[in-house]
Amino acid sequence: MLKNSLKKVFSLLVFLQGLLIVTGGAVRLTGSGLGCPTWPTCTGNSYKPVPHQAQGQLHAWIEFGNRLIAWLIFIIALLALIGTVKYLKARTDYRRLRTLASYQLLGFLGQVILGGITVLTKLNPISVSGHFLLSIPLLSGAISLRQRYLYEDFFSVSATTKLLKNIYLYLVIALIVVGTITTGSGPLAGDLAAKRYHFDAAIVARLHSYIGISVLITLVGLWISIRLYENEEVRSALSQLLFATLGVLIIQGAIGYRQFALGLPEILVGLHIFGSALIWALSWNLHLRLRNS
Repeated sequence: MLKNSLKKVFSLLVFLQGLLIVTGGAVRLTGSGLGCPTWPTCTGNSYKPVPHQAQGQLHAWIEFGNRLIAWLIFIIALLALIGTVKYLKARTDYRRLRTLASYQLLGFLGQVILGGITVLTKLNPISVSGHFLLSIPLLSGAISLRQRYLYEDFFSVSATTKLLKNIYLYLVIALIVVGTITTGSGPLAGDLAAKRYHFDAAIVARLHSYIGISVLITLVGLWISIRLYENEEVRSALSQLLFATLGVLIIQGAIGYRQFALGLPEILVGLHIFGSALIWALSWNLHLRLRNS
């Protein structure tokens, strides 16, 4: 009973961290970055949108909804830490679990501060990118907390597989970072009047696509290495995860190419942001399963 309850809390934390990335993308795509133009309030002395707000009700509630999800993360992260401290002290990895749970709360504080800076600087692209990029290690930490708690299998692998695994992860990080710069250089930066990076959006997008191709090639190489050098237990345990990651990468690449060709329609850009969160979750999961290598 206790295990299922904590599993639900940790799983909900993973879901909410991923949802925050998606809703943050919705804020950008709908031009709602300043839907709540003040911080920590939404407008004036009100912490929520008010009728006849100058920014419009849709923009105000989209931005406010994103803030609400952040506070929901705070509540669930607090429950995760309390549950860890209260019920898991007997475990040999208690300190690691407590650290992972604590980081979720610290990350929330970081997101609150960055969110405030983002609003007060009128969507400076550096703070906007930082706001998104902070979500990546927070999602990673939530996944790590859940996996460690459930004692999921981790595998020792060959030096070749280890090298390819590390290269793959670093390339995915580069892919996401350059992706945020691409967005910050284009028309969907959160508000029509928001500042942009002073980069040529087409050149940055091309670099982003080259890194994406490198990620795909490296993942195929990792899959081949696992097939050639690892035992049957490792191959069977990771086959579904590898195929899922490969499939999402291919779909993500197709969406990215199509959105650029069509002039960045919001629905495709939104799917691309969702895909980036999914790719990172799958890639980090794969990294953890091979972390004892």
